[in-house]
Amino acid sequence: MDPAHIALLLAAGFGAGVCNAIAGGGSLLSFPALLALGLPPVTATVTNAVAVWPGYLGGAAALRSRLADFRPLVPRLVLTGALGAVCGAVALLAAPAEVFTALVPYLVLAATALFALQPLITKRLAARETDSRALLYLGVFAGGVYGAYFNGGMGIVLLTALALGVNAAINRLNGLKSLLTLTVSTTATVAVALFGPVDWLTVLVLAPACLLGGAAGARLADKLRPIAFRVLVIAFGTAAGGAMLLT
Repeated sequence: MDPAHIALLLAAGFGAGVCNAIAGGGSLLSFPALLALGLPPVTATVTNAVAVWPGYLGGAAALRSRLADFRPLVPRLVLTGALGAVCGAVALLAAPAEVFTALVPYLVLAATALFALQPLITKRLAARETDSRALLYLGVFAGGVYGAYFNGGMGIVLLTALALGVNAAINRLNGLKSLLTLTVSTTATVAVALFGPVDWLTVLVLAPACLLGGAAGARLADKLRPIAFRVLVIAFGTAAGGAMLLT
């Protein structure tokens, strides 16, 4: 790994940490950067999953006080998310690598579109006055599958599932979403660490940069407008996905 590669990883990891702390979507920066280094798509996604895990731990710890109103739901939702993550990890590791490689451009573009629409989705969901347990568990399971298979946009998928299934304000659901993203990420990380082609040297560079970016983003969250980071992530994700489709 030459100095230019290290610099790219540090910049992408720091940027991903900042974006995750302020607006989410950091994997749309770090995952394409890993592809740009020449890592195969499956190696890139499992390496990214391991590298960003500490950020999910920090987010869940910071928002744990918001779980108080949902204590009865927590064990079942955690189990549902973990089961979905197991299925997603099995699909990623057991299927031919060519399948994931073919899907990558569309996954990146779909996650970018979901990220771009997040404010509208959140606004619409906040207006709901009913809930559905069936939608809740199906959505959390699907979010677990998606998050273990491809990390980008997982938090948005899980927050949408929670908002569809639980009649509560979006900001109150953030703690539950953070716990579920940690659950899915932990399950996927254990699976890929044991059975996946993780590039551990890359993790040693990327993970600390993600942590530093997350710490910086948490401090800047109340001072900076998330729109700037949102535009950056959308532009980067669109360019990366488009470039993959053309190659």
